[in-house]
Amino acid sequence: MTRFQDRLVDGAYALGWSTVKKLPEPVAERLGRTIADIAWKRRGKGIQRLESNYARVVPDATPERLAELSKAGMRSYLRYWMESFRLPAWSEERVKTGFDPKDVHHLTDALASDKGVILALPHMGNWDLAGAWVTTKLRTPFTTVAERLKPESLYDRFVAYREGLGMEVLPHSGGSAFGTLARRLRDGGLICLVAERDLSSSGVEVQFFGEATRMPAGPALLAQQTGALLLPVTLWYDDSPVMKGRVHPPVEIPETGTRAEKTSVMTQALADAFASGIADHPEDWHMLQRLWLKDLDPAKDPAAIRSDGAGRDPGEVAP
Repeated sequence: MTRFQDRLVDGAYALGWSTVKKLPEPVAERLGRTIADIAWKRRGKGIQRLESNYARVVPDATPERLAELSKAGMRSYLRYWMESFRLPAWSEERVKTGFDPKDVHHLTDALASDKGVILALPHMGNWDLAGAWVTTKLRTPFTTVAERLKPESLYDRFVAYREGLGMEVLPHSGGSAFGTLARRLRDGGLICLVAERDLSSSGVEVQFFGEATRMPAGPALLAQQTGALLLPVTLWYDDSPVMKGRVHPPVEIPETGTRAEKTSVMTQALADAFASGIADHPEDWHMLQRLWLKDLDPAKDPAAIRSDGAGRDPGEVAP
């Protein structure tokens, strides 16, 4: 992007955090739906990619059904943004009551074990709200990783936003974050990673809805290296103002095999858990980018994912 475009993007997010959080909640909700519907009607690359991804999740869907899903998906995505812009102004009680996860005992039991815990999520619902709920309701701080953004001011803005919600944010630059994450886990800490989209070009190939893609190796490697418990989490919305979610059982570390073989098995187990949640609530999976290897360039280079910026989440985290 040009410097002018950089300033424009940064200014847009600054406006969101400064203005949207001051709006009454019903007004912010209507604004989000309006923006979502306008974007959906324009049929840009992000919408087309969203429908293409939904076609993998719901293979028997008609074109009309895919259009319905993409419209609902954009409304869900804008709900995430409206909530995120307003989260810094939410009271502790609003955060505590804004998320209702199922099977949270998997998380609380894991935290009580003092082994360290890795929460791995796909791009579903509002992962920032889930994180704020953990720091507020469970009184448990955690560490996450954010991709470096341009302009730098936008990256700084996202870091400040997430740190204000009680998160420690590390930059995703090379492998430098891995050692810090491992130390946090060895100290019995909690880390959270959005983990179904490989940003490193060195991910693990898995089957996801019947086709090959690559997902980050980080969660599985960290669990093996530190003995931490690896818990998949999926999130979704319903018609209520409360986001729902599920903490899935821990992904077991295989007793035999090389490190690479164990990582492959564990990452596939993560992919399967993500797929179960996405299949139940496809409209709340906000994947407006290329994901499957067939959708990349002819060489099937996973790094090509980086070149697809349509609908990109500037606050995306990566292990």
